[in-house]
Amino acid sequence: MSAPAAGEVSGQMYVGSLSLDILLGDVRSLKEKRSVVRPVVAELQRRFAVAAAEVGHQELYRRAIIGVAVVSGDVAHCKEVLDACERLVAGRPEVELLSARQRVSNEEDE
Repeated sequence: MSAPAAGEVSGQMYVGSLSLDILLGDVRSLKEKRSVVRPVVAELQRRFAVAAAEVGHQELYRRAIIGVAVVSGDVAHCKEVLDACERLVAGRPEVELLSARQRVSNEEDE
């Protein structure tokens, strides 16, 4: 990477992503599923200022994949936020966390 030109900022940008595969408890319809998943997604967004959404298993009523993304100038901060998001979901009694996958990258990773 070359040195920044005059007036340019030399900071790095890191993008962290987290995929959470969850199993829902006593849910018997997609409507009930939404009533469980939406509050989890909203809490992630509110508490950690991340982008979060249900991104997989939309057709299954007892499974969901929640995707989380964070952008930071510090790789350690990205990892801390993603770890905190994972802990929050793992601690929710109405869901069982089946797996979690994290990835942090920057523009040099391309």
